[in-house]
Amino acid sequence: MAQLKFIILSFIGLFFFIIPVQYNGETSIPVAILADGFKNLLGDSIFLVAVIIISVSAIMSIVAKLFSSKFPEDSFLGSVFNVSWFWLIVRVLGMIFIIFAYNQFGLEEVYSEATGGMILVELMPSLVAVFLIASFLLPLLLNYGLLEFIGSLFKKIMRPVFTLPGRSTVDNLASWLGDGTIGVLLTSRQYEEGYYTKREAAVIGTTFSVVSITFTIVVVDYVGLMHMFLPLYLTILAAGLVAAIILPRIPPLSKIPDTYYSENSKGLDETIPESYNSFSWGYKQAVERAEKSPGVAGFFKEGTKNAMDMWFGVLPVVMAIGTLGLIVAEETMFFTWIGAPFVPILELLQVPEAQAAAETILVGFTDMFLPALMIADVTSEMTRFIIAALSVTQLIYLSEVGGVLLASKVPVNFWRLVVIFLLRTLITLPIIILIAHMIF
Repeated sequence: MAQLKFIILSFIGLFFFIIPVQYNGETSIPVAILADGFKNLLGDSIFLVAVIIISVSAIMSIVAKLFSSKFPEDSFLGSVFNVSWFWLIVRVLGMIFIIFAYNQFGLEEVYSEATGGMILVELMPSLVAVFLIASFLLPLLLNYGLLEFIGSLFKKIMRPVFTLPGRSTVDNLASWLGDGTIGVLLTSRQYEEGYYTKREAAVIGTTFSVVSITFTIVVVDYVGLMHMFLPLYLTILAAGLVAAIILPRIPPLSKIPDTYYSENSKGLDETIPESYNSFSWGYKQAVERAEKSPGVAGFFKEGTKNAMDMWFGVLPVVMAIGTLGLIVAEETMFFTWIGAPFVPILELLQVPEAQAAAETILVGFTDMFLPALMIADVTSEMTRFIIAALSVTQLIYLSEVGGVLLASKVPVNFWRLVVIFLLRTLITLPIIILIAHMIF
């Protein structure tokens, strides 16, 4: 019975999160297709759903702060709503911003189509849907032995190359093929359960939680380079892999301690006994995990907690921090000023229209789609190629993955994200430019 549980349920989990399928003429993964179906089912009412979720998060967090004894942190509701003063302020800001954006009143800088309005219309529907669907399907990946099996098979690659346990392969694939936020959710869950150290969780969250192939297609199409999608995506892969090899070995990621979320956690022993090989030991561990897995009630209970954590914990952060970042990008010259030092570098590297390109290099920290919006009218295909590839490999942007990371239990703070973003830019930009010169 345990063997069937492992094989069947893990295969279903792989199918939903990892296996690309064709749907309506596009390539996607089933969990994203289901999320799109849910989003379409709700139609325009999904905006109101987002407003309600974020408002409930802020109001309940205020209540939990006022009556903290009624919401102990180790309780179900306490773990969701009893947050620090900083995150309480962020949740309240998120509520104010989304109410402004939904009703189109208040400060225009907050609700305009380029700031809070964009977060509400372009991002919130997808996050509401993805978080709900993925949260309930996530136990299929986590609880029935798949990670134990994959971990044993890939340990010899992941540990020496990326300094990560083999089981992180599933997180990484879920991000690259599915969605970065799904990868962060998966990583955060395993970190809380004691399978990753603080350093490993931070490395996975900031190195592999890349936007999906689907969203990359949207960016490439917007900058008019669909005829070059394959070489562009291979460039993204090459630059991303180099960054994934280097970043875990240098500060700030290398300085994060290899300690666990809970003091009681024993960590993950990846030693393979002499009488087993990688396959047989992985299979044995997987069957044992499946045997201990929760029943139907436990499955849905975990899914509900996952959804509440993501809806009430992450959505307000994305709304608040994403909107603030976009306001800075739209209303000030900040990103033009900090992009100025890149002009001579890009000119030295013979990138056409270097001034226009330089202005977009750091703006991706606020939202991944902004560089594509700003570069779409540039005449040079090579420049558009470079900026489109860079915007994906930079990975950390506040309106989604960055906001989700900050709101998760993964041990990264805002300034650490800034440094990692800059390092990713400095590492991947020369690689992308070199490949672009080889292609054009």
